[in-house]
Amino acid sequence: MSSVQKTDVIVVGGGASGMMCAGILASKGLKVVLLEKNNELGKKLSITGGGRCNITNATFEVAKFLDNFPEAKKFLHSPFSQFSAQDTFTFFESRRLPLVTEARNRVFPKSQKATDVTAVLRKELKKNRVNVQTSSPVRKVLFKDGIAKGVLLKNGTVYEAPYIVLATGGMAAPETGSTGDGFAFLSTAGHSVSKPSANVVPLKTDAKWVHKLSGTSVSFMELRFKQNGKTKLKKKGKILFTHFGISGPLVLNSSHEVSELLKKGPVHAEINLFPDTNEHDLDKRVVRLFDNNKNKKLRNVLPEILPKSLAHTVIFLSDLSLGEVSVHSITKDERKKLVKTMQALGFPIVGTMGLDRAVLSDGGVKLEEVDFKNMTSRIVPNLYILGDLLNINRPSGGFSLQLCWTTAHVAARDIIEKLK
Repeated sequence: MSSVQKTDVIVVGGGASGMMCAGILASKGLKVVLLEKNNELGKKLSITGGGRCNITNATFEVAKFLDNFPEAKKFLHSPFSQFSAQDTFTFFESRRLPLVTEARNRVFPKSQKATDVTAVLRKELKKNRVNVQTSSPVRKVLFKDGIAKGVLLKNGTVYEAPYIVLATGGMAAPETGSTGDGFAFLSTAGHSVSKPSANVVPLKTDAKWVHKLSGTSVSFMELRFKQNGKTKLKKKGKILFTHFGISGPLVLNSSHEVSELLKKGPVHAEINLFPDTNEHDLDKRVVRLFDNNKNKKLRNVLPEILPKSLAHTVIFLSDLSLGEVSVHSITKDERKKLVKTMQALGFPIVGTMGLDRAVLSDGGVKLEEVDFKNMTSRIVPNLYILGDLLNINRPSGGFSLQLCWTTAHVAARDIIEKLK
C-alpha cells in the first residue's frame, strides 16, 4: 500500500517557475512540497543563456514588453500587470543578486553566472522550509469529480493537496529533463495540447561553404529570407556559422517565421556583409583598396575589409580562380561581381534544427483553456499551469524566463488568497 502524504500545495517541477512559485507560497507559511524528477533543482536554468542566464528583458512598459508576444498579447495583460520585468529586478536585487542590462535590453546577473540565479531560488526554498523532493518523478496527476486530488510518484508515494501547480517546462533541451511530462498530465485532464516544435532554433543549409565557415561569427550583418524571388523577412544582427548552418541571436529570433515560410515552399537566405553601404559606395571602397595594393594577390588584399575566412569564401563564390590573381589584372566586371557577392551571399535554408538544439519550444496548452487572471485551468479549477506549458510563441532575449517569473507569482498570490 503506497503512503499518502497531505500538504497545502504540490508544485510539480523544480525549474524557474516551480522554484519561484514554491518559495513565494512557503514564505506565507503554507506547507509546500516541490517535486523534481532530476537529482537537482534548476538544471536547465543553470545552463540557460550560454551559462549566463538572460533573466528578463528591461522593457518596463508592460504594453511594449507584450509586443514581443504578438499571438498571446491579449491573454497576458492581466498577469503582467500583476508582476512585470520591473518586479523581477526588485525580486532578485533585493536578494543580493545585482543585475546588468546589455544590448537589446537583455538582463543578466552582474556575475554573468546562471548558477547564481538558481542559488537565489534554492536559498528561498530552504529559508521558507519548502519540502523539496528531488529524484521524484511524477507518474500521474490524480483526478476525482473534475478536481485534481493529488499526484502519484513513480516510487508509489501519493501526495494530496487542495491545490496543484504544474511547472514541468516545455520540450526544448530534453537532456535537462524537459521531456513533455506536463503535456501528458494536461491531456489526461482534458486539455487541448498542441504538439511542441522547436521555436527559437538554429537553421540548416546544405551549402558546403557555410559548413566550412563553422565557428566564424559576424556582427551587424543583414540577413534576408526570400521566397519565390521576393524578400519575406529582413533583419540585422549577429550571425554565427555552424557545421550544419547558421545560428546566433539574429537567426534564432527569425527561426519561427522562417519555419512558417518553409511550410509554403523553398526558402533562400542572403547575407549582406555591408548592410549600411550601397553598392556604388562599396564598389568605390573596393577600387580604393585595389589602387593601394595593385601588385598583391586578391586573397591577401580582401581580408583588409573582411574576416579572412569570409574573404576567401567571397572569392570562391565570385570565381574560383580570382584568389590567385593580382588585383591590377581584375576586370571591372569581375570587381562588380565581387561587390555583388559581398552584398548577397546566398544559400538555401533546408529546415530547422530539432528540439535538442532549441533554446525554446512552442506548443502546449491552448490559451483559451487557461484563466490568466490567476493561471488556473478552466477545466480543472484547482490546477495551475505555468511557464513553458503554455502555447506561447516568443523570441529569445529574456522573455521566456519573465513568463516563468510572472506566471509563478500570479499563481502563488491566488493560492495564498484562497488559503487565507
